[in-house]
Amino acid sequence: MNKTEMKTAILDAKQTKGLTWDAIAKAVGLSKEFTCSACLGMNSLNQTQAEACAESLGLGPDVAAALQAFPHKTWDQTVPTDPLIYRFYEIVGVYGETIKALIHEEFGDGIMSAIDYSMDIQRQPDPKGDRVVVTLNGKFLPYKSW
Repeated sequence: MNKTEMKTAILDAKQTKGLTWDAIAKAVGLSKEFTCSACLGMNSLNQTQAEACAESLGLGPDVAAALQAFPHKTWDQTVPTDPLIYRFYEIVGVYGETIKALIHEEFGDGIMSAIDYSMDIQRQPDPKGDRVVVTLNGKFLPYKSW
């Protein structure tokens, strides 16, 4: 089973069982954000985590094996057309240089890791309409001279 077939099987089982990403993540023992990413094929799980994930969804060892396979982090579109995902591209397009300038001013010349990284997505109630709070937390990696 490849990652695309795995993703389809997981999404079908999730819908059939009426599970949330949070419930699946609790069974796996990881955050909902990382668990969702692995289930969508963009990260991998270790054997124990993969088996717990597959079991929580009522899926077999073929899904558990696919969850353990290292992903090819690729996507079909250069700029996505899904409005929610596109907004993140828009944010980086409008604020990317600002983010870079502020990180460099605070930390120096380097990057934020997407490997030593975590993400948290929360709902913040607001009388004018609930807010989406996305926290991206990556280790600073300075560029080296040699």
